Parts: sequence; structure tokens; C-alpha cells
Amino acid sequence: MADRPHLVVIGAGPAGLAAALTAARHGVRVTVVDAAAQAGGQFYRMPAAPLGARRPRALHHKWRSWERLRGDLDRHLATGHVRHLADHHVWCVEREATEPGPAERKATGPGPVVRGERPRSPARAGRSGVAGGPVGAFTVHALLGPRQERGVAIRADAVLLATGGYEKVLPFPGWTLPGVLSAGGAQAMLKGGLVLPGRRVVVAGTGPLLLPVATGLAAAGARVVALVESADPRALARAPGALAARPDKLAEGARYAARLLRHRVPFLVRHTVVEAHGGDRLDGVTVAALGPDGRVVPGGARRLDCDTLAVGHGLLPHTDLAETLGCGLDGVAVRVDDEQRTDVPGVWAAGEATGVGGADLALAEGRIAGRSAAARLTGRAPEPRNRAAAYRARAALRAFAAGLDSVCAPPAGWAERVTDETVVCRCEEVTAGTVRTAVTDLGAGDLRTVKLLSRAGMGWCQGRMCEPAVAGLTGCPATTVRRPFARPVPLGVLAGREERDDGEDSAVRTDGRADSATAADTDTGTGTGTGTEADRCEPAKDRRQADTDRQ
Repeated sequence: MADRPHLVVIGAGPAGLAAALTAARHGVRVTVVDAAAQAGGQFYRMPAAPLGARRPRALHHKWRSWERLRGDLDRHLATGHVRHLADHHVWCVEREATEPGPAERKATGPGPVVRGERPRSPARAGRSGVAGGPVGAFTVHALLGPRQERGVAIRADAVLLATGGYEKVLPFPGWTLPGVLSAGGAQAMLKGGLVLPGRRVVVAGTGPLLLPVATGLAAAGARVVALVESADPRALARAPGALAARPDKLAEGARYAARLLRHRVPFLVRHTVVEAHGGDRLDGVTVAALGPDGRVVPGGARRLDCDTLAVGHGLLPHTDLAETLGCGLDGVAVRVDDEQRTDVPGVWAAGEATGVGGADLALAEGRIAGRSAAARLTGRAPEPRNRAAAYRARAALRAFAAGLDSVCAPPAGWAERVTDETVVCRCEEVTAGTVRTAVTDLGAGDLRTVKLLSRAGMGWCQGRMCEPAVAGLTGCPATTVRRPFARPVPLGVLAGREERDDGEDSAVRTDGRADSATAADTDTGTGTGTGTEADRCEPAKDRRQADTDRQ
């Protein structure tokens, strides 16, 4: 096995698993690194084993796809062609210097050495693929276990990023009340913990995620008071080529609509939540009808009593690791070519990181990326005849996703309804009024300056959650920020105290759990996917109190 080239796949969702299994079938040794305790990502999130779920398939659609993936993964784990390292939280990927990609040339100027990285040693020189350029030598740095106090460094010949996406969070008056959570967070509680977030739930926002969340909660016993969608799904029929590209998606939507009808869930189209109400916790929301311009229609508001609000406004790609490596972006997504290669040699990307499009698109991109990575690493070019069907499926799914994006956008007037007293940055408790003042009174003209003047985005999540809201409130263009690390890192790990893993013989067991003698306690699991970033955005005073309690 050691003579096979080594590919590290970061992320064990649909894209990561499809890529890993495809690459392994084509002669590459694969290590899948993921933050969750089990493979599957958010889409195939499984209940923890101690919960003893008798019918986990009841929480999922497309269960047969998951069974095929799980079966293939088990077979490759048994043969040793694939390793799965669970509870591994990647905070950085280091690349030994190669010729820089376009994004790096722009940032650092011409030259053979990438900023902040050591020159390549002859012993670790990467393999060269046919027409693919050199692939480098990489080190993937991860934190072990839920406490994330110990580190491991995994060596690889190439890296495939399947880092998924996270929810776009837009504030409104009352959104910080207990009982208000993201739609993905509600889904994660149900799938992973078999827990209902509440008994009387309003599901609101926009986007295709709302349908499985509402139907899943209703099927599990919650009273879904209403599904509040700010877009008009009928507009999808007018989106150029969307339904023509994937007519099966129309049937899928009809099945969800039938489930909503069966559970007697009202579907409020072109409505939005304008305020959440409550004292110690949520007790109701005000919803209002929207006009053609996306603004609230006067006199169209009404109150819905509930104890939980699950709200979501779509997803954003996770690009921190890609940006650290110097990969170029198209807007907010990682830029890739037809083979899912980034412009950094030896780095592929697939799934939501390259553009949010759902699990089917993630699977298609993962298979294309895995085949390409295996071919390039073993010195071959991918055969065109083996790519045609996958390319057609990907093109159709991308066309459908583009049509969906054009319809399911947040309502145009959402920022106008955010009062000055509404907290926007929960980490630093910065209000909308303070953010607006940074522009109107202090002259800020970009997000970085707003951050410096208001502290919005200076907290634990470093703006990952509040940045879209700050951009919408200020009118500043959304800009990508290259962060040195994808998550907070203990100083001891930064000082170099981490285990080494060469991808073959290591201190990590084959089931992916860190060895108890060398890693942090792994009694409790931690997950990836939607909702987890928002959990980090606790108010600053609560965080300070927690620090005091620990002392």
C-alpha cells in the first residue's frame, strides 16, 4: 500500500465520500479526514450509536444512495484502501512550495516559493501527472476530538477539499431569543440527536432546505405551525432551463408538498418573519406578506404562536482551507476546472465548496474529482469516454441549482426591517446601529474598515456568521477574507506539538478515533455541517462567564 500515491480528502459528506471511493477504486490510497464522529456529513447525518435508533432511514430521503456509499466505504476500510479519521478538525493545510497559482501570484508576486511555506525538499518532491502539472507534498493539520486540544499532522501527495457549506444567517428583531435557531441546526438536532427543538415550530426563510426540515419535524411529532417561504416557488418554472435540466426535481418537490398537506402544515408563500417575540424564550413570531419588490405589504402582518423558530436563508461555501492554500475563487465559491481541479497544483475541490447545489451535485462532482485525482496521481490523464455521462449530469444539476438560486434569494428589503437595537454580531454584541454608524458617521467604505470601527466580526467566528448581514446593512460589497486558520488553534499545537501521520503507520486507529493514549478525550462527538458555526457565536458576556467558571 505504501507505494500507492496518497490522497487526503477533507470532509466525509456526499462529495467527500464519492471522491474517496472513486479514487480508491482507481489505485490511490485515500485518507478521509472529517470533524464528525460518523461519516455522512449534514445530508447523511446519522444518530449517535448509543441512542439505538431503530429506523434511522425515517429521517432521510435517498436512503438507498447512503446505503450504497456506506457499503462501499466499509469494504474499502476493510481492505485498507481507505482510512476514515473521524473527530479530526482540520485547521490548516500546508503546501510545500511549487509554482504559485494565479491567486498567489496576485498576492505575492512571481516566484517559486509560496508565502509562509518552506522550500520543497528533494525527498518530498511531488509526483507529476500527465498534463496536470506537478502535484505537491502537503501536510494536513487537524485537532483531535471534541476538545480540540491535541494536534496531528497528516502527510499527503494531494488534497481534495470537500468542506461543504454553512448557513447564511440574516438578523431580525428578536432573532437572539432562546428558541430561535437555524434550519440546519434544527435538522441536525433531529437527525443526529433524535431531539425535537420544540413542540410548536415555525420553519421560515428561503431555499430548498426548508422543505425537508419542515416535513422531518412534522413526521417526528412536532406541530409545524407554518412553513414561511419568502420566495415564490412557482417562479422556478420561469427560470431558464432549470426544470428542463432536471425534471425529476419537480417530482421531488411534489412529494414534499404532499407530505406537508398530509401533516396539515400551512405553506405561506411570499411571506417572511419580521420579528420574534418573547421574554425568557420565544413565544411567537410576526409574519408578513411580501410585495413584488420584496418589501412588506402594509397591513399584511399576523402573529403565529410557537416555541421554536427554525430559520434559514440558504448556504454559503466553506472556503477557508482553499483560500489558505491560495486557490482562486469565483465569487464566494472555489474556482475549479472541468476535472474539479483548483488552480493550485495537487488540490481538487468538490461539493458545496465549489458552489451550493445539493447532495446530487456534490456526488457527481465528487466522482469526477476522485477519478481525476487518481489519474493525475498515477501519471495518467482521465479517459474522456469515462467522463461524458458524469459531465452531463453535473451540467444539468448546476443548471438547476442556478435556477433555484435565482428564485430563492433573501427578500430585497430584509435589511430595512433590522432595527438599530438588533444585535448583528453575537460574538461581540455589536448592534445594527453601531454597524450603520461606522459607515454614515465614521466613513467606512468596506467590510474590513467596518470591522475595525465597530468590532463586528472580531469574535470567535471571525465574521463567518455575521459578515453577510454586515454587508447587507452597510451596502459594502461582500469580499473574501483570507484567514490564516480555519478554526481557533491552541498555542501548544501552533508551537509544533502535534503527532505525525504519514498516511500508513500512525497513532490513529483504523476506525478513525484518536488513540486514547495520545489524543483528547472522545467520549462526546462533534459534527460538521450547518448549524455548528452558529453555535460558536455566543454573547461575549456569556463567554467571559464561562471562562470564569472554568477557572
